[in-house]
Amino acid sequence: MVFPQVWCRVSADDGAAGAQSDEFLQTEFEGVIRGKQVVMADIGSTLPRRQVGRYLRELRQGAGLTIAELARRIERGATTVQRLETGTAERIRLWDIDAICRVCGADDTTSNALKGLAQQGNTKSWWHQYGDLIPLDFDVYMGLEAGARKLTSFQELVHGMLQIPDYARTLTRIVHPSEPDSEIARRVELRWRRQIMLTKKNDPLPIDVILDESVLHRVIGNRRIMEAQLRHLADIGTRPNIDIRVLPFGAGVPLGDLTGPFTILDFVNPVSAGPVEPPVVYAEGFIGDMYFEEPDVVQQFREAHANLRRVALTAQDSRQLLREKAREFAR
Repeated sequence: MVFPQVWCRVSADDGAAGAQSDEFLQTEFEGVIRGKQVVMADIGSTLPRRQVGRYLRELRQGAGLTIAELARRIERGATTVQRLETGTAERIRLWDIDAICRVCGADDTTSNALKGLAQQGNTKSWWHQYGDLIPLDFDVYMGLEAGARKLTSFQELVHGMLQIPDYARTLTRIVHPSEPDSEIARRVELRWRRQIMLTKKNDPLPIDVILDESVLHRVIGNRRIMEAQLRHLADIGTRPNIDIRVLPFGAGVPLGDLTGPFTILDFVNPVSAGPVEPPVVYAEGFIGDMYFEEPDVVQQFREAHANLRRVALTAQDSRQLLREKAREFAR
């Protein structure tokens, strides 16, 4: 199976007509990442607009305002605000983002992040480069994950939703070596709190994760942390909404190529038959993240996961292997 190479060229018209500050201020870039050309077609992505809408709605609700009240305060129509929140606006004016953030009391990081998201709405496969338009300390994926109804994933480290605090803290400290302990603690706490989505009593989030066997051998932190992490995976994997399987070394390279870690996020309302919004594939990278929305590309990743699942251990055998490796780390 051939997977998309890297992956996107961001290109958009500069709408800066004189003093019209509410127009898009867009950028165009083309580069080489890890030795591969960055190219793509100029077809608009709805993902950044949907993310902007999700955060704007949360801001408004947090401020205790109705759509009509917010519209009146920023001197815009209620329909405009509603379209912004639902991600259906054809164009997002940066002036509107500024005004809403100001009225709702958003901090500078959130305000700048939302403007950065708004400026990235014209790509078919959306590339979020760390520290480009979006601040480093604004987690785009976490907001997307919060709206998902199912996660399907292949991982070469423990998935963030399944990490124990010590495992998460070790990785977070490596990624952010200069951050103060208080900031590391905040990030770990935020990640840990996300797991309530998996364990809540009503309508817990389904997650289907395949772990490369290297996850069970690669020491993160120390042996004590690895023992606890693997036992946690074995225990939490007994929940009916959580399916954890190990892809053993003996399976070789089932797809004939390496996909790297990826997560498919589905936004399907379980109560109704229709999708709330189209699925997205999230591929995490060293210097940035990739988001795929094209149906054909999403289907490629679904087929890849299904093929990996066919040669992975069963859920029961995976739990047994996890417990065996945990005992080895305990010695």
